[in-house]
Amino acid sequence: MTTEASPRFISLDVFRGMTICFMIIVNTPGSNGAFWPLNHAAWNGFTPTDLVFPSFLFAVGNAMSFTMKKYQQIGNGAVLSKIFRRTLLIFLLGYLLYWFPFFDIHNGHWDIRPIAGTRILGVLQRIALCYCFGSLIVHYFSRNVVFLLSAFFLLGYWIILLIFGDTVHPFGMLTNAGTYLDKAIMGDSHMYHGEGVAFDPEGILSTLPAIVNVIVGYFAGKFIQEKGKSFETIAKLLLVGCLFIFISICWDAIFPINKKLWTSSFVMITTGIDLVIISVLIYVVEIRKWNFLGWTSFFLPVGKNPLFVYLVSETILTILAWVKLGSKSVPEWVDSFWQFVAHGKVGSLLFAISVMLTCWLVGYILDKRKIYIRV
Repeated sequence: MTTEASPRFISLDVFRGMTICFMIIVNTPGSNGAFWPLNHAAWNGFTPTDLVFPSFLFAVGNAMSFTMKKYQQIGNGAVLSKIFRRTLLIFLLGYLLYWFPFFDIHNGHWDIRPIAGTRILGVLQRIALCYCFGSLIVHYFSRNVVFLLSAFFLLGYWIILLIFGDTVHPFGMLTNAGTYLDKAIMGDSHMYHGEGVAFDPEGILSTLPAIVNVIVGYFAGKFIQEKGKSFETIAKLLLVGCLFIFISICWDAIFPINKKLWTSSFVMITTGIDLVIISVLIYVVEIRKWNFLGWTSFFLPVGKNPLFVYLVSETILTILAWVKLGSKSVPEWVDSFWQFVAHGKVGSLLFAISVMLTCWLVGYILDKRKIYIRV
């Protein structure tokens, strides 16, 4: 826990805050489903929701552009210690999050949840791994080498899927090389089962192209710091962003845009859109200073404590589910209220927004007290 000291671009904090708020809304729908923009693409394709997680990685890269400057002033051992310690902590938090609440009640008895059935990889684990490799790469290699490595990750992942996946369906859910690798190393019981089968959208192999999301975010943040809040900055970010989107659309014909496989074309379209969003935010927030109804102030508290607010969002419903008011838990009563106010998907959206606002309040209180939790 620290008090914020280093100056930051407001647009980058707003970007992080927008990402986390949207992530909470899509992760906590009510009982009657969600509108299509708040659902992930079934398989190939792209929805606004598919942009959320890669934007989180992009934001991690942005933050790295500030911290990596400090690493140049300390010894090699200290650098490695900071990177590995942070990686281990974030990874452990992610693992504990899937094990949480650590016990179940069976016939009135409290039983510890077996580790044998706990998912190993996940959202925070991917963030940890991408941060680790991204940090090591940008710290120890030159800009040109980093660019070459990024291209190698994207092209290499594509080639691996083609060579080691099923010859007929190399990009299928259960027939891709990544799923084969995950099953061989982790086993079915430690993988994600949200699709009804053992398949991990944050698997080992698909972490490789995800590292590029962090690297692009790092160079975007570094470029913004070097060039400042100028039209040149906006123009170049827009140009690169549109180029990435164009490459993705062309690549999609032979390597489909797919969030659950984290395909290389998916990396290109998400980083491209993120660059466009950042450039728009710089124009609106930093240059024009448009702050109608204080909209930027809403996102700042979350943007300054993104990881902690995310952890709150992932645990709050589980904790409140243990609180019974009559026959229903607190989340069930809240969901029933919103379904009474607006039945169907609108009520579900209102429920998700209420969860997001609860988490926002946590970030707001921390910000008011100048508390910024770092890991």
